[in-house]
Amino acid sequence: MINPLFMTHRVAGIFKARGNKNAIGMLRRCCIGVGLMMLSHGAAGVDLSHLILNTANYPPANFEQNGEISGYAVDLLFAAAKQAGSPLNKQQLNMQPWARSYRETVTNSNALLFATTRTAHREKLFHWIGPIHDIKVVVLARKDAHIEVNKPIDMAKYRIGVIRDDVGEQGLLALGLPRESLQEATSIRILAQQLHKKRIDLLAYDQSVALWWANKIGLNADDFEAVYTLKSGELYFAANKQMSPEVVDALQRGLDALKATQVEPGVSVYQQIIDRYWQ
Repeated sequence: MINPLFMTHRVAGIFKARGNKNAIGMLRRCCIGVGLMMLSHGAAGVDLSHLILNTANYPPANFEQNGEISGYAVDLLFAAAKQAGSPLNKQQLNMQPWARSYRETVTNSNALLFATTRTAHREKLFHWIGPIHDIKVVVLARKDAHIEVNKPIDMAKYRIGVIRDDVGEQGLLALGLPRESLQEATSIRILAQQLHKKRIDLLAYDQSVALWWANKIGLNADDFEAVYTLKSGELYFAANKQMSPEVVDALQRGLDALKATQVEPGVSVYQQIIDRYWQ
């Protein structure tokens, strides 16, 4: 199928060459309208109004600012739901500590958790919708600490900051690190400050997000370095295992449509949403 949002650029060029500016404007408005109709046309009969959307502060994927929950994962989920024919509303969002969001999603058949790293440990606990974006989970240290990690057990002698039930904590435990070496916190903001103030020696988290937070709270991201890579993977929306397959499939099709639909040559709706938060 020819994408009308793409074709508008081709045909508008013809009208421009002929000097017909009014026709160019009408054409663009028409094609954009058709494109939006295509994106809003979804699977009939799928009701998403009962979903509980659990999330945590994980910028720029999902975060709260001035009382508003936003981020590229939030925008993608809402756009995918609109594509599925059942728009969501912000009242369905729950911003809370990661461990609580995680537990509530595992125990509630109508709950969805995001953004969530897909791992072997979690694979059978959820239905997976995505991928949303890539991720690189590392262990960060202050450069002036001169910490070298040649093998995982080398980290056992340090104080390692983690978020409870986060993929960083799970990865360290899977490597055999003793739980006594881990210091749990409820937010990466707290851990970044603790690492800066030397209250912890290492921090296990998604590298890009940890450094994003460092800059956000006035720290210099160049003061930190990755000393060990725990996992490279992808972020997903994680749905409770008992959630209706029709709901899961509708959201997956909606997300796929965002990636397939171009707003201009070489730029999909999905990429446009991502770029809002990474630029």
